[in-house]
Amino acid sequence: MVNTSEFTARLKKVMDFHQLSASLFADKVGVQRSSISHILSGRNKPSLDFILKVTSEFIDVDIQWLLNGKGVFPKNTENPAPILPSLFNETSKSDGKKIQRIVVFYNDGTFDEYKK
Repeated sequence: MVNTSEFTARLKKVMDFHQLSASLFADKVGVQRSSISHILSGRNKPSLDFILKVTSEFIDVDIQWLLNGKGVFPKNTENPAPILPSLFNETSKSDGKKIQRIVVFYNDGTFDEYKK
C-alpha cells in the first residue's frame, strides 16, 4: 500500500526538480489541476492512471521510487540499450508505421520506457 504522505513528498520533489507549479505539473501530465491539489493535500490517493501519466511524461521518475521510495530520483536515463535507436528509425514495410515508444518490463516489477 502506498503511504500517501510519503508519496506526496516524492511528487513535490519531482515538481521542484522540474521547477513546476502544481498547475503547470497538472497541465504537463494531462490531468485536471484539482486532481493535483487533492493528491497534494491528501484528500485523494493517486490512481494508477495518474501514476502512469507521471512516469510516462517524466522519464527520470522510476515507478518504484514514486510509489515506495525504492531506488533513486532522478533515475539514469542516459544510457538506453544500444539496439533502441535503430528500432526507432525502422518503418513497417506494410503500412509505413514508425515506432514511437518502447517499454521494457523487468521480472522485479520495474520497467524502463524509451521515447523517440
